[in-house]
Amino acid sequence: MKLSLLDRSRTRAGETDGAALRHSVDRAVAAEAAGYHRFWVAEHHAVPGIASGAPGVLLAAVGAATSTIRLGSGGVMLPHHQPLVVAEQFLMLEALYAGRVDVGLGRSPAFTAPVRAAMREDSVDSLGGVSLGADSFEADLAELRSYFDGTAAVTARPAADTSREPIPMFVLATGKGIEVAARGGFPVVLGGPVLDRPGLADLLSAYRRDFRPHAAAMDAPRVTVSLDVTIAGTDAEARELALPEAWAMARARQSGSFPALESIAAIRDRHWSRQVTERVERSLDRAVAGTAGTVRRRLEEIAERTGAEELLASTSTFDREALLASDRELARLLS
Repeated sequence: MKLSLLDRSRTRAGETDGAALRHSVDRAVAAEAAGYHRFWVAEHHAVPGIASGAPGVLLAAVGAATSTIRLGSGGVMLPHHQPLVVAEQFLMLEALYAGRVDVGLGRSPAFTAPVRAAMREDSVDSLGGVSLGADSFEADLAELRSYFDGTAAVTARPAADTSREPIPMFVLATGKGIEVAARGGFPVVLGGPVLDRPGLADLLSAYRRDFRPHAAAMDAPRVTVSLDVTIAGTDAEARELALPEAWAMARARQSGSFPALESIAAIRDRHWSRQVTERVERSLDRAVAGTAGTVRRRLEEIAERTGAEELLASTSTFDREALLASDRELARLLS
């Protein structure tokens, strides 16, 4: 199983957004030294707890600080962009860092109603009120691919190097997205609640059965699972390191605002309602957190259940040094 990292540039209480972005670059450098295959960054617009809204810009900084690790997005939310603009951004990255660039693509809506309005997700046209945000994801994927492989009606610049394989495209998917990935011949990335679905095995079987090869670089179905994975000296310590992210998720569901990561001590000093307590505990139970042995057993079970070829670890915690140590231990575990 290949091992990669998804870093969401999580902000931390008392620090600037810039500090989160600089840590993303530092983490990529450390991931390359540890032997990770890919380093992906996120796109989240106007979310207080996440500093990365422009993956292409952040990847340019990551590429300049590294030399071998693959660079990618987890992911670009394609409904928010014209495919030509996405192509220009990632072809520019490919021109600068040849052979190292991926693009993961999703279609999740913006986080809150005001942000959705700012992203024009609720706009209507002038001829009949048809939403400009209507689902054109599958067509947009095909258009983007045409810019990457040089078959489009116009040539995106910088022009694709046709002597190389086109930039790999991955679909970040739930149920319907898995079907889109199969029809288009795209690798699929699964994470979050979809991994807990009772029908996951059927979804993956259908993906592999219905996969339509498109090119030599995408000639077979490929599954990546994205999980929070935290390794520490004891299971209890690892669970504590996973607490800040679980707390933030619980607070987001309660308040509608996704907060910056807080220290474990600050969280333990807060009043926990019964509902928040239950949500935090459920989140911690879903996380893959523990000693190296505990994590190995959990990952073996997930690999057996999904047949995944790659793990995209999406771990966050308040303590940056503990996070980097966990990344190193995970790399040793799967080396």
